[in-house]
Amino acid sequence: MADSQSFVIGIDGGASHTVAVLADARTGAALGRGEGGPSNIQAIGVDAALRELNAAVVGAFDAAKVTRVPVAAAALGLAGVDGREGADVIRGWAEMVQLADKLTVANDATLLFAAGTPDGWGLAVVAGTGSIAFTLDAQGNDARAGGWGYLMGDEGSAFRLGLLGLRAACRAADNIGEPTALLSAFLKELGSDDPREFIPAVYRGKWDKAAIAALAPRVLTAVASGDAVASAIFEQEARELARTAAGAVAAGGLPRDNLPIALTGGLVIESAMYRNRFLHELRACGVTPWPVGLVEDPVVGAVVLARKLLS
Repeated sequence: MADSQSFVIGIDGGASHTVAVLADARTGAALGRGEGGPSNIQAIGVDAALRELNAAVVGAFDAAKVTRVPVAAAALGLAGVDGREGADVIRGWAEMVQLADKLTVANDATLLFAAGTPDGWGLAVVAGTGSIAFTLDAQGNDARAGGWGYLMGDEGSAFRLGLLGLRAACRAADNIGEPTALLSAFLKELGSDDPREFIPAVYRGKWDKAAIAALAPRVLTAVASGDAVASAIFEQEARELARTAAGAVAAGGLPRDNLPIALTGGLVIESAMYRNRFLHELRACGVTPWPVGLVEDPVVGAVVLARKLLS
């Protein structure tokens, strides 16, 4: 077995799942990947979060066929770790399980800068089920906008596209709103020909937040087909996401021209149409993004940060 100093661990923990990667300290090459459930201590509690973190680490060592040992360095980017208290909880766990000789703990947004910007600073935008924008300057000062959750915010997210599309479909079913292809598309998704079946689907839990977010591709398909209602939703939400990003830039005092940007989340990663519209709206807000980095796997940034601890 290689010496424990040959290894680093990067961990990306969020509201839906946790990923840990055991990597070669010298090259950064991934040796093993483990996964666990959500590890946001604010959302699920400390005990449950630590259990999932540990499961992901165990999985990474098992996948690499390496006996678990304290590694040279570990970087953890975790949702819900925004203050000293949260970071101290994670540090206490890491010390107890002898995770690593050197350790850094920060919000999961830091991984996006490490993985998606040339020099580790700039603007990072998440647009998946939810949405949020972060900035980090070259001196390490951060700022943010958005991230209020699906009841108070999440503008420009997949959930918002799905929700507004569903509302439009209901109004069309009542012959009050404009006719839209979204009505038939969502009925097909539900496997029904009765719009009133939307009610139990939503309020009895079959269509929870994640399922409503999963309707976003139906909205995008309708946009591509020229549906006016879907197009209006698409344009509105791309604009609102851009306004959120521009707000973070203003809060952080970052330069508005040639600003490095890292994008992640299913909506902006998987839909070039939505991504391009967002970038167009961001320029209209006075922010010129360049270069644009797409971060499909944020845990890569955690490995980068872990290796930097050894420099």
